[in-house]
Amino acid sequence: MSFLEKFQAGARKAAIQATAFAKDSGSKLSTETRTFAQGFSLPGEADKSARILESFLANPEHPESALNSIPKAVLQRARGLAIFQVVKAGFVFSGKAGSGLVISRLPDGSWSAPSCIGTAGIGWGLQIGADITDFVIVLNSEEAVRAFSMGGNVTVGGNISASAGPIGTGGAVQASLASPAPMFSYSKSKGLFAGLSLEGTVLIERKDANKEFYGSAVPARDILGGRVPPPEVASRLYEIIEAAECLFWGHFFACESSTPRLLAVSIEPRLSSPFQSSPLLHST
Repeated sequence: MSFLEKFQAGARKAAIQATAFAKDSGSKLSTETRTFAQGFSLPGEADKSARILESFLANPEHPESALNSIPKAVLQRARGLAIFQVVKAGFVFSGKAGSGLVISRLPDGSWSAPSCIGTAGIGWGLQIGADITDFVIVLNSEEAVRAFSMGGNVTVGGNISASAGPIGTGGAVQASLASPAPMFSYSKSKGLFAGLSLEGTVLIERKDANKEFYGSAVPARDILGGRVPPPEVASRLYEIIEAAECLFWGHFFACESSTPRLLAVSIEPRLSSPFQSSPLLHST
């Protein structure tokens, strides 16, 4: 075989591989985009947020995963969580859109019903292609929770400051928790921690989605303040949080008190879901 024939054969092989890669990447992006679009209703957002949060937390069956996860101590001290997904696409001009939800921890330690949030923006530059990024913002203070409860816009780094959240275990985590920023931000792109900054990102309350699900224009302060019962559609999200807070490498801890205690018997997670089977608002 001549050099030219070898070159042509190699080029054909490279072209076939490139085409296969493009099709595979396009198929994955198409699937992820459909999942993103299906999440615009509150039930869809709750399901999507549960999957996103689970991907950021350690797997009890694989202890080494704790080294690249949101620390358990960070989650236990959280006053609230904002979980959302952003799709960014462009060619010279770029646009991004995202949606998710926010929940807050109530005085009794339980979690509030979810309130839908969204973000969008446009940009310019040499940006070609598309990407999907998952975000988790840990709200470390009541001030941060109130920012999401006011019913307006929350500008990350503007009216409330944020910093990159710690991951893993050890002294660095404890140092971060000694004097935490009002919000810790975490991001993942293609399954890997991305470390993307949310500085300047504006998150808005999706009043239309809340109204559609809860049946009336209930304000975010009532949803996050515990005046709306947690819906059954968010039970998976609550279970993931409870498991992460109370499950330590295959053993359950009783979490009713501030100091967890190991139960005598190690069991498989069977978490109760004492939620309303249908949305029902308390009268105001």
